[in-house]
This record gives sequence, C-alpha cells and structure tokens, in this order.
Amino acid sequence: MDPVTLAVVRGAMEQIADEMDLHLIHAAISPIISETNDCAHGIFLPNSGETIAQGRFGLPVFLANMQFTVQNLITHVEGKGGFKPGDVWILNDPYRCGTHLQDVVLVAPHFVNGELFALLASTGHWMDIGGSVPGGWAPAALDIHTEGIIIPPVRLYHEGQLNEGLVSMFTGNVRLPTQIEGDLFAMSNVFHVGRRGLDALVQRYGKDMLGECISELNDRSEQQMRSYISEIPNGVYHAEDFMDNDGIVDSPIKIALKLTVEDSSLHFDFTGSDPAARGPLNLARSTTQSTCFIALKHIFADVPVNGGAFRPTSFDITEGSVISAAYPSPVSGYLEPIGRVFDTVIGALAQAIPDRTPAPAFGTVGVVTAGGKHPDTDDYFVAVFPYPGGYGGHSKGDGLVHGTPPVSMANFMSIEASEHRYPLEFEEFALREDSGGPGRFRGGCGTQYRFRALSEFVISVLGDRQDHRPFGIAGGGPAAPSVVRLGLGGEEKIPPMRSKLEKQKLMPGDSLFAATPGGGGFGDPNDRPFDAIQEDLDLGYISRETAESSYGVVVCEERHAGRKRLVIDVDASKVKRRKTCA
Repeated sequence: MDPVTLAVVRGAMEQIADEMDLHLIHAAISPIISETNDCAHGIFLPNSGETIAQGRFGLPVFLANMQFTVQNLITHVEGKGGFKPGDVWILNDPYRCGTHLQDVVLVAPHFVNGELFALLASTGHWMDIGGSVPGGWAPAALDIHTEGIIIPPVRLYHEGQLNEGLVSMFTGNVRLPTQIEGDLFAMSNVFHVGRRGLDALVQRYGKDMLGECISELNDRSEQQMRSYISEIPNGVYHAEDFMDNDGIVDSPIKIALKLTVEDSSLHFDFTGSDPAARGPLNLARSTTQSTCFIALKHIFADVPVNGGAFRPTSFDITEGSVISAAYPSPVSGYLEPIGRVFDTVIGALAQAIPDRTPAPAFGTVGVVTAGGKHPDTDDYFVAVFPYPGGYGGHSKGDGLVHGTPPVSMANFMSIEASEHRYPLEFEEFALREDSGGPGRFRGGCGTQYRFRALSEFVISVLGDRQDHRPFGIAGGGPAAPSVVRLGLGGEEKIPPMRSKLEKQKLMPGDSLFAATPGGGGFGDPNDRPFDAIQEDLDLGYISRETAESSYGVVVCEERHAGRKRLVIDVDASKVKRRKTCA
C-alpha cells in the first residue's frame, strides 16, 4: 500500500470527523455543546462497527464508547430489516451505549452505489433529559427512571421521513424543549457534512481502494499499539482506588484492577471491584472499556484512534458491578467512577513504566447544576458547570494547571456567558493554592469558584474526591481534596454527603463555593529544584507553609520597593534537606 495514499486517506477521514465536530459545536443551541464541546463524531465500518476515524474536538470519553454503541446497534438493526438510505437511528439507553441518559447518539448509514459503505455517528449531550433533577445529574437517584427518559434504538428518520411524533415526545418531556429540538436537528444535519466528505474521497480513490486503505490503517494502528505494549515488562500489576460514597450510602466504593501484561497484549481484570452502587455512581461496561483506552492513549499518544488500536486488549468485568451497570441501576454520576477506572489504569502502569506514566489528575468532574425560572423571561433555565482542576506531575515536568477533566475534556462555561444567560453572579474564579500534590515534579493546581444567586433556583452537586484524594506516584504526594460549601441565609454549611447534594434551594444572596483537587505529585519533593519552588511561591501555586513542610526549604521574607516577597534561603535549605535525609 502506497504510504502517501495511506497518509492522505487517514488525514482526510480525520478531517471529515473534525468537520462534523465543529459543525455541531457551531450549530448547537445549548451551551453544553456550543461552549463545553460535550459531543463527538465518528465514522465506522458497516459490518464490524469498528472505528475508522473520530473527531478531535469532542470528548475523549466517547473514544471507544461510540464504537460499542454502533456495534450494539448493528445487531439490533439487522433484526429490523437493516439500514436503509435516509435512515437515522437514535438512542440513549446507557446499558447499550454507555455513559448516561443525557448523551444521545444518532447513527446514519452511508451508501455508495446502493451498497452500505460506512456508518456515521453523532453524540451530543442534551441539557435536560427530564427526570427529577434539572440537567439530569441526580445525586439521590435510586433507579434509571428517576434520571430521565430512556430512548431505545428507534428510527428518527425512516428512509428520509422524520418521525414527528417522536420529536414531540422528546420536547414534551424535557425542561428546555426549544434547545433540545434545536440540538436534535443540528445533530441530524451533521450527517450531510460526513456524507459530502466520504463521497469526495470515493470519487477520488474509488470504493475498493478506499476500503483497502481503511483496513490497512486499522491493522497498522493495532501493530503500533502492540509494539508499545511489548515494551512494558511482562507481569501482573495491581491497583485500586475508591469513591467517597454514592450519594445514598456514606461508605467508600472500591474499584480494583489486576492488569496482566503478556507480550503485546493487555488484560484488564476488574472482578475485584464492588457491586453496583445504590446511588447514581455506576458505570456501563462499554464506558469502563473505553476509559481504559483513554488511559492508554494518554501514554501512547501517537497511536491513531481507530478500531485497530483497541484490539490488543481483553477484559474481565463482573456484570452488575459498579463498573458494569445493569438495569435499573442509576448512572447519571458515571463521570466519577470513570475517573477511578482511569486512575487505576494509571496506577497499575506506573508500577511498570513510571517514566512514561503521569500521576493521576484531579479525578472528579464534580458537576454543579442550577435550574429554575429565569426572573427576566419566566422561561426555565438549566446551567451546567463541570469542574476544572490540576493534572498529575510526570517524569518530564509539572502537571497542567486548571485543566479540563482528562476523561471528558468538558470546558467550564465562560463567566461572561454564564452571567448573561443565568440569574447568578460569580464572586470568585481563581487558581487554588496548595492543591497540587508535592513532588520532584509538582501536580498542577486546581480551581476554586464561588457564585451568588440573584433569584430563587435549585442547585445540585455530583462530585467526589474529598475522602480519597488523587494519589502521587514515584514518591510524589497526594493532591488536596475537593471542597463544597454553601452560603445559606448568611450561614456556611457543608452538604451531608460532602460532595453530593440534590435540589438545594438557593434564595437571592445565597452562594455556592467549590474547590477542586490538583493533580498528584511525581517523585520525591525533596528533589525539587530550589528555583522551581521559588517560582511556585512567586506564582501563588504554593504557600510558605507547604514550601517548608512538603519541600524541605527555609523561606524568608524580603521587602523590595515596599512590597513583601517570600524568598528561599538556599544555603539554609540545603542544610535542612541534608538533616531530613539523614
């Protein structure tokens, strides 16, 4: 196969998926898509459902999840007469397509000369899906029906004919009917972008040549991933992590991994994990698998995202466990167990290849939602704020400061847009001092913010990482825990479940404060260079107390031009560190 042709075809396929991402981001009405980028698009093989290409502007959580969704849908559609030109299927059933009810998936076939050539998929997060809580994150949910409407696989378009009754059912059961209808049709129109791009490629190379290129690209991704895995020492590596509670029962929930590396294959055994949670912190099996691929992609970043990259892996996951949810387990808080799955993979691989593995990031998406009647319009509003936080240190440097969640990459909506759309005012939005784990390479800082209600509405919080902090590796220290505080009627209160709260009423003047963890540290903090610690002090990343207690330095106060500055006494710090090591 001509390598130039392969490279052009690969780039063209990725560009088509990228254009689908950007088309929806620009066309969507809801800020959860247009600002937060909570969407994804991909092109898939029509028979196996394997990924051909996926857009780079959507969320990593859908990395392999859409492949599993398409594969499950193929089996269903075959029993319903198969795909027809003009069809568009829709579903959000989390036991078939993973994640949670808010993530709605559309799948459309693409035909060339009357033959099914590819499947196109669009995933978009709906700002509301009905259910008991505005936005769909329901910390007190005990079953899936509390969280919203379940959409089984059904045709939205049947041979080009819109099912208008289905659209009316959606808009009649959500709090934001205009936004949801607009996003639905924006998602449907994305397929025109995908078809146009595929038709241009077929015209250029021919259907047969293009099919051979796709097969070769998937095979090469498999070979590349296997070559990286073969560099990991053979062995069995164990890691476990915990969620603080499930929002209902205040007890930790364990996710345990036994990772077996054998030549060029990886086997993920999660059978030591706890049974399903009573509350909504459950995860579908397909999303557990997808999360493992996300972790591998963080370490082996240059492997192209297609079905071949997933082939070297196998799994043991107990059905009905906390990471293989079965009906009717609630799943709206799936972003918390997905963080623990990610961190257990990181923790296991850190034992084998620490120089290539970063420490865990902040590990909680901690979604805050607000909803109610807007006082200016009398229309219902729903606001969604996913946490930003710090990334873990690694062998080449410090962790990223104020990053999006590594498993979802959902952006925090801009302050200006939030205050324009919603009856609230941000009083604080800042980096959080001392939140990154200490280490030779420091974990990145988390974030803290506070908003004040300007009218009456309810808020819900669905987060974690207060009792079980992001851990460090290779001698690095853990990050700071998350914090949630309420200001109610002039009094400060902490939610009973600390990081989880459902439908708390805020009156004008009441407030919410949230602080996110940083990332874990990498390496011994006593090996951190003095100039790096000085820079941390100057930038406000760490306090004097942390510099002295965690990094073993002596800090003095100096004044320049009437301003106070904290300065490291290098000679005294060397003596202090020698005594500590002795």
